[in-house]
Amino acid sequence: MSTSTESGAAEALEVWIDQDLCTGDGICVQYAPEVFELDIDGLAYVKGDDDELRTEPGACVPVPLTLLQDVADSAKDCPGDCIHVRRAHDRVEVYGPDAE
Repeated sequence: MSTSTESGAAEALEVWIDQDLCTGDGICVQYAPEVFELDIDGLAYVKGDDDELRTEPGACVPVPLTLLQDVADSAKDCPGDCIHVRRAHDRVEVYGPDAE
């Protein structure tokens, strides 16, 4: 009778960074170095479970459930408001500057 999202079941989330707004502060890397990394250009990028940076504009990676709180905190504390966490199935932002 209850839906999976309302019963607390985990939803697949993905994260991406808008490099045009990134300040290179590195707060995200401090929170979740498994997901974020600063590149040689001084900007933060997401990286996949293969440890490779996704440098294409709008590139996203899944948010590991064990790191969800760290990724959410990085989106909340990012001075550039450039980290976007959204549901994978409908792309609705749940953390970040466009969160509902």
